Amino acid sequence: MTHPVDPTGPNPVPPDPEPETDPQRAGRDSLRVLRPLGHRDFRVLFGAVVLSVFAAGMWAVVMVYSVIAAGGGPLELSLVAAANATGLLACAIPGGIVADRISRRTIMRTVEGANLVAITSIVVAGSVATVTIPHLTVVALILGAGSGFFFPAYSAMLPRVLPAGQLLAANGLEGAIRPALQQAAGPATAGMLLAALIPSQAAIVICVAYALAFVGLLLLRPEPVAPHDEAARAKSVFHDLAEAVVFTVRTPWLFATLLYATGWVLVSLGPEEVLLPFVLRERVGEDPRLFGFLLAVYGAGGVVGSIVVSSMKLPRRYLTVMNLVWGVSTLPFVIIGLTDQYWLMLVSMFAIGFGFSYGNVIWGTLLQRRVPRHMLGRVSSLDFFVSLALMPLSMALAGPIAEVVPLSTIFIVAGILPLVFGIVAIVWARMPQDEIEHPLHD
Repeated sequence: MTHPVDPTGPNPVPPDPEPETDPQRAGRDSLRVLRPLGHRDFRVLFGAVVLSVFAAGMWAVVMVYSVIAAGGGPLELSLVAAANATGLLACAIPGGIVADRISRRTIMRTVEGANLVAITSIVVAGSVATVTIPHLTVVALILGAGSGFFFPAYSAMLPRVLPAGQLLAANGLEGAIRPALQQAAGPATAGMLLAALIPSQAAIVICVAYALAFVGLLLLRPEPVAPHDEAARAKSVFHDLAEAVVFTVRTPWLFATLLYATGWVLVSLGPEEVLLPFVLRERVGEDPRLFGFLLAVYGAGGVVGSIVVSSMKLPRRYLTVMNLVWGVSTLPFVIIGLTDQYWLMLVSMFAIGFGFSYGNVIWGTLLQRRVPRHMLGRVSSLDFFVSLALMPLSMALAGPIAEVVPLSTIFIVAGILPLVFGIVAIVWARMPQDEIEHPLHD
């Protein structure tokens, strides 16, 4: 049987397995989400991601108390946090270009090594003197820049170590552990340690996590060389970037989804991140534990959504399902904008987290299966950059708009507009026709 070639580019992709003929296994495979762990190299990669995400969750808390211990206040904390975001945003595009030009495992090893050195400097400085705000700012910049290089390389590496039919499950595993570790286990561990230790001592655990990730990546075997890898290295960096941009713009399903994501971030992220605490305080109470539990439920929804989608076959109408799930998942913002019942807010945030992660797992899988492998790092970084670019603007606009527009109205708009954007993207890019012409067999 002749196996299909990637429909969006000339490079061959790993052949899809034959469609499942057993009706029971075809409908549901309870172990599907765990199948990628049967591959040694994926276990190494996934282990490094688990440790890195856990370390990042710890650093988010240790960073705050390190700033306070250094005598800083809100202004200094903003400076350090901004350095982290600047490093991430500045390196998102270069990270994708580099991921398509040199060894992905070299990039990831370098990033983990740099992270280890940066956090170790905090531990050493705290043991012999005082950690200063400039020192923390430099470390935050290094960690942010490292993320900008690490995750495009990781995304581009997955199709090189896994069969196409297991990418959905692999992305689901990552989508499940990210909120669980970065928003829950990491910060909780840091909080417990900081109750007994100074911040630089608590950072020792972060060092251990980065060290284990670095050692694990040393065990990663050389990746297979794709036909386009050598040719890509002979071209200029600007050619690489232009090639990815042109491909994105000329690929309707990809371009329309990125525009949709941009609109989604602009209208929904600001209300969620900035205004939700004020809605909660006005209608339910000022106890900070109420807001913390609301965020925890949102993260739990993301974990469940990731596990559910990765336990199933990729939908036949994968583009339509992805965009509609994203759009429908924001509708609970309407309920949040209108209700004063805490339990309804909890249910709404769970649904929002569920749908967001459900769609994200499909999206990551589509990039890995339909974008030519030799430019996957660049396209992934463009997606990363676009998602981040309007985040500060959305947050900056949320406050001033709330001064003149009722909070209920803002949340109603934030709930409805993404669904409208999603429907427009589906129709404009002719996604139903595209997904039938380019089936992705599981």
